[in-house]
Amino acid sequence: MDGFLLVDKASGMTSHDVVARIRRRFGTKKVGHAGTLDPMATGVLVLGLGNATRLLQYVVDGTKGYSATIALGKSTVTDDREGELLNTAAPEVLAQVTDAQIARVLGEMVGTISQRPSSVSAIKVAGKTGHERVRAGEEFELPSREVTISSIEIHSINRGGGEISIDVSVICSAGTYIRAIARDLGNALEVGGHLTALRRTLVSPFEIAECAGWEDATPISTAAGISRILPVRDLAPEELSEISFGRTISANSSAGPHAGLAGDGTFVALLENRDFKERNLATPIMVSMKE
Repeated sequence: MDGFLLVDKASGMTSHDVVARIRRRFGTKKVGHAGTLDPMATGVLVLGLGNATRLLQYVVDGTKGYSATIALGKSTVTDDREGELLNTAAPEVLAQVTDAQIARVLGEMVGTISQRPSSVSAIKVAGKTGHERVRAGEEFELPSREVTISSIEIHSINRGGGEISIDVSVICSAGTYIRAIARDLGNALEVGGHLTALRRTLVSPFEIAECAGWEDATPISTAAGISRILPVRDLAPEELSEISFGRTISANSSAGPHAGLAGDGTFVALLENRDFKERNLATPIMVSMKE
């Protein structure tokens, strides 16, 4: 079994839980995923089966889209509803926060910014992930990293129950943490903030409308998936023969990896231009002669 599987991950499951279930469902150990979703989060989880697992790196770097709910008035250890409560803003302080202030601070986050990841991220430091360190009771801060947030759209702002609830949608680069947006919004307004809901709607080019539960999702072929991510090159029979021996062929039409397809449309190889003794040739960087 080879190809991509587009799963709408349910709340309460880890990404590894989904991988384990898919391994059992299809009877293969060769399953991987592109981009972790925490148990609280739902939505798009792209999995690779068989040879497609080697192509997941090209999915991970794609643009991401999220819908989320931010709660102002409380901060937590994990920057979401599942973490231990740290601080609660006084009602009179929270009441002074205006819709205009919320919009201004979120607007200032749009663009290429330096963002400190949430402490419960999957980022590893000295061999341990952030969430493992949090569970062990360690106090630490992960170093900031550069991310790009293309847009933050506010859909509603509601007040009551000792908090301000904000529904937003976010388009951003890989590596952006929506929990960090909630935390930083609360810090900037001096009332604390955390995430109460998170749904990933896009792992470009794959959208939530294409996804199904892990029990029902149907694989798409390796060729169909990678052709939506990388430029495609149709290979002649003699080129297929050369590639099968790991040999170079004439250069791709442009820089970067290209998906090489056989005449019947199946995925054959990833090809990238390399300079061999001043000759620009395409070399196979991954070969899979069958799907």
